[in-house]
Amino acid sequence: MLNRRHIRVKVMQTIYAFKGGESDDFSKDQKFLLFSIDNMYNLYLLLISLLIEVQKRAEEHLEKKQKAHLATKDDKDPNRKFVNNQLLHILKDNTQLKNQFEAYKITNWELDSEYVDVIFRGIMTSDLYKDYMTTRTSDFKEDKDFIVDVYKNIIAPNEKLYDYIEDKNLTWLDDLPTVNTTILKLLRKSKASSPDNQFTPKLYKDQDDKQFAIDLFKKTILNQSVLNAEIEKRTQNWDSDRIANVDFVLLQMAICELLNFSSIPVKVTMNEYLEIAKEYSTPKSSIFINGILDKLVKEYEADGKLTKLGRGLM
Repeated sequence: MLNRRHIRVKVMQTIYAFKGGESDDFSKDQKFLLFSIDNMYNLYLLLISLLIEVQKRAEEHLEKKQKAHLATKDDKDPNRKFVNNQLLHILKDNTQLKNQFEAYKITNWELDSEYVDVIFRGIMTSDLYKDYMTTRTSDFKEDKDFIVDVYKNIIAPNEKLYDYIEDKNLTWLDDLPTVNTTILKLLRKSKASSPDNQFTPKLYKDQDDKQFAIDLFKKTILNQSVLNAEIEKRTQNWDSDRIANVDFVLLQMAICELLNFSSIPVKVTMNEYLEIAKEYSTPKSSIFINGILDKLVKEYEADGKLTKLGRGLM
């Protein structure tokens, strides 16, 4: 679920907030980094559970209409196509998901049920729903395509849900695009006989990615004086106040990665930090960072400082 760019962003945010120096204890900051990354899985569970809650709300809605004093013929014999959606039932009956909801204490929608109502109303009033409900039966593909469209067009862009996520946890806003992409990918890949573990993805692709997060954070902090000297030598004509703090952190991390992570190609390192700068810093930051890194790489290559292992890593 987590990609390396997102790991770099999390490390950048933690270093940006770090107030100490390379000789200070940063164990709490490292714990915060790992907690911030782990908390991304809570957001995933929260949003996947929202789909289940919407299905429950649809069922309750039909039951109320059936029990109404002046129930119409349609109320008494409603179209249950949405309530019976096969993909929603796969999610609802998934044992591993249930265990994860319990383990991570995902009970938000019990207290904040008004957001379930917002999404439910959004679905019910949509053209997607009207088109889907023109028939009473469907196969798994139609059910899946409908849920994918609902998530992509109604749930993911919902502004009230966005505000709710921001209020609950500020770091979740950075996680939201990755989590939404993961959920859509899993929904699209689902089958009528989906295994239980399909909807409980691993947070890290492998243990190496988790170690990468720790090592990038630690090595950047522990080598701050060396990294700062490298940056200052190449920015002597720049007023230090004109260099954005985020740019300085990104340069520290990029130089650290170039010098200390032999398995990561130079082009990958440069491209990743330029893309992060475009998203998180000033409009001209990527040009500034590219200029500094380009000079550094040429100097390091000339001095034999870049030791990259494997073919094509330069």
